[in-house]
Amino acid sequence: MGVRERRTREKEKRREQILDAARKLLLKDGLASTSVNRIARKAELSVGTIYVYFKNKEEIFASLQREGLEILHTRILAATADTADPEEKLRQCAAVYLQFNEDYTDYFDVINYFLSASRVFFSSGVKKSIDREGARILSCMAEMVGMGVRQGLFSEDRPGNFAVFFWASIHGLIQVRKLRHTLIENDDFTEFYMYSVNKLIDSIRRHG
Repeated sequence: MGVRERRTREKEKRREQILDAARKLLLKDGLASTSVNRIARKAELSVGTIYVYFKNKEEIFASLQREGLEILHTRILAATADTADPEEKLRQCAAVYLQFNEDYTDYFDVINYFLSASRVFFSSGVKKSIDREGARILSCMAEMVGMGVRQGLFSEDRPGNFAVFFWASIHGLIQVRKLRHTLIENDDFTEFYMYSVNKLIDSIRRHG
């Protein structure tokens, strides 16, 4: 391994240390209690080192959100590439989102943390950069709906609106998982989840 490659790996390792520390502190203690100083201590790095990689706390958490959304977007594209059926594409999107929650729980929890926050933490410019990542996912879903409309399978005048509704619904369904032993008749949450997804798709299916 050359010197340049070693330095690149070391820089990436430090960056991951910082993001991992920030993620753990955010989910344990909340945003207000997660300072750059605490992130540095948790990562076992100096405060100065933190500022080599990130300008401020906002940029650290923006990076976490963007990375999570990028992973999700890549997985959706991979899962839906082999089918031309719009219904199946939407089912695969939902399945990927559920699996993303299981495989990348920390990323999912960070995204959910800021979605659920009572106020917007990020500045306008940073928020727009995060929203662009989310918009790519919603655009994929909207295109799937539009494809179904063009094929005569769906009846939906506003594919973009349905994409937001579909995503918000499956996100909310995942939050219901904690109630699976009290409110859901079948303890198999995945079965309940896909049952609900199929109900959503049926709402735009053209009948007759």
